[in-house]
Amino acid sequence: MKFVDEVEITVEAGKGGNGCLSFRREKFIEKGGPDGGDGGDGGSIYLEADDNLNTLVDFRFQPRYRAQSGQQGQGRNCTGAGGDDLVIRVPTGTSVIDVESDELIGDLTEAGQRLLVAQGGRRGLGNTRFKSSVNRAPRKTTHGTPGELRTLQLQLKVVADVGLLGLPNAGKSTLIRAITAATPKVADYPFTTLVPNLGVVSLGLDRSFVVADIPGLIEGAAEGAGLGFRFLKHLARTRLLLHLVDVMPVDGSDPLENVTTIMAELAKFSPVLAGKECWLVLNKTDLLAEDQVQALQERIVSQLTWSAPVFAISAVSGKGLDRMCEALMSAVEEHRQRLRDDREYAEQQQELDSEMEREIRESVRRSRPARRRRDEFDDYDELDF
Repeated sequence: MKFVDEVEITVEAGKGGNGCLSFRREKFIEKGGPDGGDGGDGGSIYLEADDNLNTLVDFRFQPRYRAQSGQQGQGRNCTGAGGDDLVIRVPTGTSVIDVESDELIGDLTEAGQRLLVAQGGRRGLGNTRFKSSVNRAPRKTTHGTPGELRTLQLQLKVVADVGLLGLPNAGKSTLIRAITAATPKVADYPFTTLVPNLGVVSLGLDRSFVVADIPGLIEGAAEGAGLGFRFLKHLARTRLLLHLVDVMPVDGSDPLENVTTIMAELAKFSPVLAGKECWLVLNKTDLLAEDQVQALQERIVSQLTWSAPVFAISAVSGKGLDRMCEALMSAVEEHRQRLRDDREYAEQQQELDSEMEREIRESVRRSRPARRRRDEFDDYDELDF
């Protein structure tokens, strides 16, 4: 199954049924009076988050949805049947944006959460509604109103506590295989990872967090190089970032310059995302001597004035993984606790998330022309650009 994380769909709620114009006609009953019933309300359309879904690929093949319309009212004061609501299941972590107004309608971040995206039309009134002491035989009815019609953009952002960031072949997939049960593809060439992967790190009963691995980022991503910013939005909902650095790159590049390059590209995408707490992880330390690793770490910390935690690990041998995972678990637990207990902190995080969402939408919008030009020359169909 292809991983699709951005689609456009059209939703149309059901039309309300018309009111009925009718008069009572029975044997031996003279001038029975009006008995036209109301129409039924049109069905509305809801999106519902489902943990069992992990891609928006189905919407590529069915981009239009219409709810059931309400039935027309009938005589004998019978109200028409209302249209059934339509519930569309989407992956948890889906953002819903109105294409016409570019307004964020809502985020579906919890399983079972529902979001109304198209309101059904109101029912029309039958002529019984207009009966009065001075108008005993009204011939007035009203029509049902049309249902809401909207074009929506669905953007899937994986829901994780920790996001992995780094150049291609920095060892992100190897790391997630080492600390979780996830099995992403691992190979000795760049861009082995083409779609985000999720894994759960379990450190005991009721102590776990989710890690997201996204495809590598390279210099020039803002102009569409590599996979561009295609998957960076998946880091938006993470608690913190882990910036993986290869201490001995096969291309002979300087690890310090690699760190600077990635942070600069991240800032182009979203300054708020670039300001998210980020820990530095020096990977593949089994390829160097202890004193060389220490010297490299001191040089990076000194020249970047790095104040966040730094870890030296080897995802292949397992060196330093336990200490790093325990520190990550403590940070995630502290964040969860503050969200529950500190209202000011929770509101601040919500404001940052809103600003980050705005920046991400703007970056995605700016990158579309470059992606379209690239598609004219290269076959990226399998990557779903």
